[in-house]
Amino acid sequence: MTNPTFRRARRADLEAIVDMLVDDYIGAKREDGSRPLNAKYVAAFEAVARDENQYLAVVEDEGEIVGCLQLSFIPGIARLGMWRGQIEGVRIKSTRRGEGLGHKMFDWAIAECRAKGCEMVQLAMDKTRTDTLRFYESLGFKASHEGMKLGLTGK
Repeated sequence: MTNPTFRRARRADLEAIVDMLVDDYIGAKREDGSRPLNAKYVAAFEAVARDENQYLAVVEDEGEIVGCLQLSFIPGIARLGMWRGQIEGVRIKSTRRGEGLGHKMFDWAIAECRAKGCEMVQLAMDKTRTDTLRFYESLGFKASHEGMKLGLTGK
């Protein structure tokens, strides 16, 4: 790997992002890799791009999109008005896994959260991703809370 760059995603990057979401054993069941892109992806991208507390990032290496993640900067009243950084949708192109890119992505994301004034970084992950859990723990994340979800679409 050369020196990857991190930048805000552009509309032209959306197909590469969706391809990484689909190229995943969980994502393969719930994402849509068809072309043209599902209009829901385009609408979501536009909503994220308009929101100053959202940062959809891509990792580019030698002109190729090789990773992505979304940062959400969440203001709160609890803990003396503490801001939190939420990391979601972390993906690395399957042909580029095992190169240390995940560590670089998280170093970058945590630095972005600090720069935004966040005092905590949090994330959620599917419980079946045991390798991912070990990776996050190696970065210093702790499973300190139990999370729950309620699906509203019936899917």
